[in-house]
Amino acid sequence: MLQAKVINASPIALGLPLKENTNMARIAAMKNTAEFDPELFLATIGQGRKMVAIQKKQRIFTQGDPADAVFYVQKGKVRLTVVSQSGKEATVGIVNAGNFFGEGALAGQRVRMGSAAAMVDCELLQVEKKVMMGVLHREHAFSDMFVAYLLARNIRYEEDLVDQLFNSSEKRLARVLLLLAHFGKEGVPQTVVPKISQESLAEMVGTTRSRVSFFMNRFRKLGFVDYSGGPEGGLQVHSSLLGVVLHD
Repeated sequence: MLQAKVINASPIALGLPLKENTNMARIAAMKNTAEFDPELFLATIGQGRKMVAIQKKQRIFTQGDPADAVFYVQKGKVRLTVVSQSGKEATVGIVNAGNFFGEGALAGQRVRMGSAAAMVDCELLQVEKKVMMGVLHREHAFSDMFVAYLLARNIRYEEDLVDQLFNSSEKRLARVLLLLAHFGKEGVPQTVVPKISQESLAEMVGTTRSRVSFFMNRFRKLGFVDYSGGPEGGLQVHSSLLGVVLHD
């Protein structure tokens, strides 16, 4: 009882100046309510979240699997695909480091609507659906960051649709290559694109493999791209390729 009375006593009763007591209270409050750091949350393991290493070409999940987690790419590139009822596969996107995928689980999807596979060796943070929902509800800093990501991705999808409707296959291919190389993004452009087949490029562009082959040869002869991007045959994209996209 004596201890309880001391804890609840006023500053005057404790013999402390009011200003000193106020500062002590603020320090205690800061310790008890540490500011949530979204980047730290996405860089560390904990309850309901774990780091997973995925080798190149390894499947992360397959269309029809239970949608029970969201993934965050720490390192690498992930290819997202969808298979139609007739068995035709289409590439719907490439996810780079610093981005999420599999977030359809948060919107009520019980099974995966598509598949995900590593294009290169990847390091991913896997967050269980329940944990992800909880942190989105509790932490405004994290929910603001996540909403900003979703809005940016929605804008990208709109740009993809406009590109598909109004631009030639040559321009669409040039835009896909520039996006894969991170041109126009914050930070230093990543001019070397991991090895990607012409079939995959054709799926992303919405044309045939023969057309992709024709344009890639043309880009190479004009010096827009080359295949000297490392031992694994990565594609090197030069900024001059922007001219194809901007040319009317």
